[in-house]
Amino acid sequence: MDEPTLFFPDTDLDLSFTSTTTDRTSARTSLARTSSLTLSFNDRLSTASASAAATADSIRRRPHRSSDPHWSAIQAATTLSSDGRLHLRHLKLLRHIGSGNLGRVFLCRLRDYDGANFALKVVDKDLLTAKKLSHAETEAQILHALDHPFLPTLYARIDVSHYTCLLIDYCPGGDLHSLLRKQPGNRLPLSAARFFAAEVLVALEYLHALGVVYRDLKPENVLLREDGHVMLSDFDLCFTAEVAPSCNFRAHTPHVRPKNGCFSYNKSRSRFVAEFVAEPTTAFSRSCVGTHEYLAPELVSGNGHGNGVDWWAFGVFIYELLYGTTPFKGCSKESTLRNIASSKDVRFHVAERDEAGMEEAMDLIEKLLVKDPRRRLGCARGATDVKRHPFFDGIKWPLIRTYRPPEVKGLLRRNRSHVSHVTHKRRRSWWKTLAHAVRTKGPKYHLFSNYSNNNYYYHYVHNNNTIYR
Repeated sequence: MDEPTLFFPDTDLDLSFTSTTTDRTSARTSLARTSSLTLSFNDRLSTASASAAATADSIRRRPHRSSDPHWSAIQAATTLSSDGRLHLRHLKLLRHIGSGNLGRVFLCRLRDYDGANFALKVVDKDLLTAKKLSHAETEAQILHALDHPFLPTLYARIDVSHYTCLLIDYCPGGDLHSLLRKQPGNRLPLSAARFFAAEVLVALEYLHALGVVYRDLKPENVLLREDGHVMLSDFDLCFTAEVAPSCNFRAHTPHVRPKNGCFSYNKSRSRFVAEFVAEPTTAFSRSCVGTHEYLAPELVSGNGHGNGVDWWAFGVFIYELLYGTTPFKGCSKESTLRNIASSKDVRFHVAERDEAGMEEAMDLIEKLLVKDPRRRLGCARGATDVKRHPFFDGIKWPLIRTYRPPEVKGLLRRNRSHVSHVTHKRRRSWWKTLAHAVRTKGPKYHLFSNYSNNNYYYHYVHNNNTIYR
């Protein structure tokens, strides 16, 4: 049965919801509080009162997401608005979908258009401390700067009275933590874990290139879009730093396959490959924030931390995807923190898995979970070094957004694009099919990727060998 739609008078938005907020769901819940939020104000009050006036930042289409159909709905609503801006009266709220440290999130649609769902994050500034107000403003500023397929789009910011409302993408697939709970042993197959880890890695790379240290990576903050791809959420714990981008060159010798079928290197074909590096290596903060199971040792000690906390959390993230638990989890929060701060390295105490590629996965986790951030993988050159690890061999990073999501129990996937492509392919004449195959044979039929319905789904390739179809 569909969720009932909540209609409100055209001049008022009046909501009352009560729910329970948790910082870690399931068995990891360490804090729960019951709270209620009531929004009651007139969106058409005179602009003479600054506290009651409705204001909205001008949010321009980002180049990367400019073709998103949600923008057409937003543009239609703002065109009909008297002042060319989006107001709360243009929205109809359907239901409450989540709560966080700063506010509540509601599923909503435009009042005159039901073809697009949005998430509306409502922050009551009167209920926040000065520190949390700063976090809320930081999150709004970061959202305003994002333009990436694995990060949310800010369609509108609406400030009314003491409320700040952020209209962003809605992800119907839930979060990755909930998906893990649906899997046998609360863990994913290695190929699926690589898929989600690779997309999260690309999102982290983009944030770090902007000088943003995330500090809140965990499965609960990895949302799943309707097409099965990821979207990071919750940027209230981020902090920013200066970044000095650089472009370096390294020697690269491609694999070749001689006539005898064996793989070797052809030194005569060696070339230099450009590598872009933009990592906030000078970032520094003393704030102790985050989820305790994902805190880096330098963050636990309180002596200050930088960009390395994200690469530590990325190692914990991959570990949890593969083993269903975090590597330093103890019987209590204090025990977990002691394990993190101790001199002991990560141990793979869970029963060994016989999947191909687990050795590479364990090696990557060990290099990410190095207690000394100066020796931790990623701290110096960021995602550039992490991408080169054998665990990610075979991934064509420029094509990652076109990869087909894995077949995982409980994962929502939209298949309409696959059907339309198959129909088009059947109608194509034989000579067009041949021309298409010739054009795409090089990049799409080798270098570790399978081609199917114009979507890529990578799999693990052992010992860095090239696969030809």
